[in-house]
Amino acid sequence: MSEITKALVRAFFSLLHPRMLLLMLWPVFVALLLWLGLAFAFGSQAAASLQLQFDQSAAIGWAISVWPLDLIATHLAWILLALLFIPLVLITAVLIIGVFAMPVMVGLVAERAYPELARRHGGTVAGGLWNSVAALAWLALLVLLSLPLWFFPPLWPVLPIVLFAYLNQRVFRYDALAEHATPWEMETLFRRHRRELFLLGVVLALFGLIPLLGFIAPVYGGLAFIHYCLARLAQLRDEPVATQ
Repeated sequence: MSEITKALVRAFFSLLHPRMLLLMLWPVFVALLLWLGLAFAFGSQAAASLQLQFDQSAAIGWAISVWPLDLIATHLAWILLALLFIPLVLITAVLIIGVFAMPVMVGLVAERAYPELARRHGGTVAGGLWNSVAALAWLALLVLLSLPLWFFPPLWPVLPIVLFAYLNQRVFRYDALAEHATPWEMETLFRRHRRELFLLGVVLALFGLIPLLGFIAPVYGGLAFIHYCLARLAQLRDEPVATQ
């Protein structure tokens, strides 16, 4: 069984702990309230602005004259905003969990599954906050750079998965190790297991696409990265050369 599979299985059992119930609910609930509030406050203005830009497009002008494309074209802005709503809620929930919930989750997992793993406090709260801000900034840049690719239908299912995979691994890997690893250990693990960390992010991004279950994906993802990273950290410390 690969370390990724082990982490996913262990994360599932950790998810059943009673203390995880609240963690599954409040980050998504806060993110949902935030984006609902923004939608009610600015949704109409955003839709009108987008629709104006779309109406000035030659392609949209052609679509308006063709049934049933005219039904889509005349409401394209609202359709686009509706499609963006759930991803924005999940992204916000991931960031909230990364900043506020991960320390609790790490403490619970470490106490039950890795009690002998020494805590060397290589990360900080400020470092975790900066990591989340940097992850969000890089995600925004990647979205902008990938905009031309969204016009190719075969890439539509792939791009969101790749982008969510990047966000998952970038946010959760630091917070999973901040309490236990030294800076050298974190750097070593990130470099050595870069591909597996991204692959784990891909698996969790796919999980997030499942209706309803996607709302527990941020907490499940955090737990999976905690199990994976702490297991890899234990292996690193068992190596004779891991003296730093």
